[in-house]
Amino acid sequence: MPVVAATTLPPSALDRPAGGAFTLIFTTLPALLRLTCGLVAAVVALSVRTPPVRVALLVPAVVALTAWSVWYAVRALRYGFTGPLVAGDVALTTAAGLAIPWLVAPEVLPGEGSWLAVLASTTVINAQATAPARWSVPAGLLVTAGYATGATLARNPVEARAHTATLLVQIGCTAVTTAVMRRRIGRADAAFGDYQRLSREAVVGRAAREAERRQNRDLHDTVLATLTMVGLGAVPGPSAALRERCAADLRTLAALADARATPAGAVALDERLRTVLARLPELTVDARLVPCRVPATVATALAGSAAAALANVVRHAPGATATLRLTSDAGAVVVEVADDGPGFDPAAVPAHRYGLRESIHGRMATVGGRAVVTSAPGAGTRIRLEWSGVH
Repeated sequence: MPVVAATTLPPSALDRPAGGAFTLIFTTLPALLRLTCGLVAAVVALSVRTPPVRVALLVPAVVALTAWSVWYAVRALRYGFTGPLVAGDVALTTAAGLAIPWLVAPEVLPGEGSWLAVLASTTVINAQATAPARWSVPAGLLVTAGYATGATLARNPVEARAHTATLLVQIGCTAVTTAVMRRRIGRADAAFGDYQRLSREAVVGRAAREAERRQNRDLHDTVLATLTMVGLGAVPGPSAALRERCAADLRTLAALADARATPAGAVALDERLRTVLARLPELTVDARLVPCRVPATVATALAGSAAAALANVVRHAPGATATLRLTSDAGAVVVEVADDGPGFDPAAVPAHRYGLRESIHGRMATVGGRAVVTSAPGAGTRIRLEWSGVH
């Protein structure tokens, strides 16, 4: 029996679909938000330059912040968010907040609607969404302190208090929301990972069981069948036919030991069935086989099932007349084995009997075909093997 080893692979994006979607969303949205706010803020900042705004300081500050917004977005979309990228955004926004007295005109500062107020809100929200809480919350508080200090220096303590409260609420809400989403998404990915692992283990288990069943079928239909016929006296004494049958059984065992794969491509099913008949010289069979080519795996299943059915005739209906028919029409292939022996009741066959269950029904099921067994005591047996190439 082959041993199938399970291989542990490192987790990939396919193993974390929810986490991958979270990362994509919380990379794209912050990058686009920062870029949009940066471009709009540049236009608004340059449109109001009344004293004490210092144009000589305002213009280079706006150029630097706009260039940073573009680079920030491009970098994030290409490579994702990193610690230095978030830290750089926090540092620039904090510095701009401290410079409020020279960058924002007094008449547009109140009401939390200035371009620097919007920039500060964007930065604290992005920080919570793109960095762990242990870093993003202190970063948000730093931006808040910078804005509050700048607004106070601009002699507008009301604005300092109002937007400080707004920024704190934004930090808290975004941090909590992001943490909850990360936790839930982590659980979803863990559950999905468990499902994937169990699925892989089930596939490996099915493959191992199918390999064992296939080997058991081949052993049942070769060595065990030969020994049974010898024991029942169906093969009289030493004979050339018995030697040839034993040699064929040894070839089957060697093929199993070498684990040789079934050749690919289409093969002649009628030739395979003639080979089956040649291995049963003690049985007289009226065979009518039309030329027919099918995939190699299908030919193996049909020929093996027919061989098992004919071997049952030798074992259980010695002296009976047997027929073998092969027909093909519009992609449907039918192999029929019939005999006029004593027959049996298919429903009364014990569950532990291997012949019908595995050598015929099980073998046909592996290629998407089916077997229909019709028999009754005193009425002979007919086994119809069906496979359709149209699925």
